[in-house]
Amino acid sequence: MRWLLAAFFATAGYFHLTTPQTLLAITPDWVPFAPQVIFITGLCEFAGALALVTRPLRTWAAVALAAYTICVWPANIKHAFEAIDIAGIPSSWCYHGPRLALQPVIAWAVLFAGDVIDWPFRKR
Repeated sequence: MRWLLAAFFATAGYFHLTTPQTLLAITPDWVPFAPQVIFITGLCEFAGALALVTRPLRTWAAVALAAYTICVWPANIKHAFEAIDIAGIPSSWCYHGPRLALQPVIAWAVLFAGDVIDWPFRKR
């Protein structure tokens, strides 16, 4: 799961760096310096992905990526409720509903993969 999540965050980081205008469209208006924030978050996703698969940094990366996952929720909410069209991404609730519902699951998964939590699978 750790490697899958690292690939997921590295891919997201790639899109943050290569298509910032697309992500700018779904960034809430209250985010200051949005283009710079998108660039920095792309770098952080790459760094977090690498750190997640590195034993000494795994715990810190998991906490940071879980927090990041929750922090980008407002952009996903804006994307869904304002029906912003992005090429290659469905604009129906068949996409947005599960995406919004799975955001906390992704945060849990990264914490689990980073050995921060073991709930509900207690290690014996």
